[in-house]
Amino acid sequence: MKEPPLKRLLPSPYLSLILLSLWLILNQSWSPGHLVIGILLGVVGPLWTAPLRPSHVRLHRLPAALRLVVRVTGDVVVSNYQVAKVVWLSGRREPASRFVRIPLEIRDAYGLAALAIITTIVPGTVWTELAMDRSALLLHLVDTDDEDAYVMYFKQRYEWPLMEIFE
Repeated sequence: MKEPPLKRLLPSPYLSLILLSLWLILNQSWSPGHLVIGILLGVVGPLWTAPLRPSHVRLHRLPAALRLVVRVTGDVVVSNYQVAKVVWLSGRREPASRFVRIPLEIRDAYGLAALAIITTIVPGTVWTELAMDRSALLLHLVDTDDEDAYVMYFKQRYEWPLMEIFE
């Protein structure tokens, strides 16, 4: 089936609108010249970059995605408290920071990207390395006593729900 002409001209209408808006905001002008340049950027930019964009993501389980968002939000709050506690008590007890290798089952690129974002926003964890074959992840943890328990916690809390959502 042939694409409609407008879809061929504007393959990503939201991106076009964002580019136009950014151009006008950065130049702080609504003059006709800036409008024309912004419209050109909004039309030509997405056409030029279309081959660079990944394929469209498909969420298989939207309710699972919503549950994960709520879970991560709660984890951010709890982890902020836990990291603050570690910092405040650092004079009394040395934090048990370490690198933990987590074997991965997830293979979907979008799922891995979401996992990277989650570990970045949850305080106390830093994504440090992904194996070339995507089979393992190396995380730095601010404070943990039991590596094996944390690996299982991480897989149950984040990896398995992402696999349900993306794979």
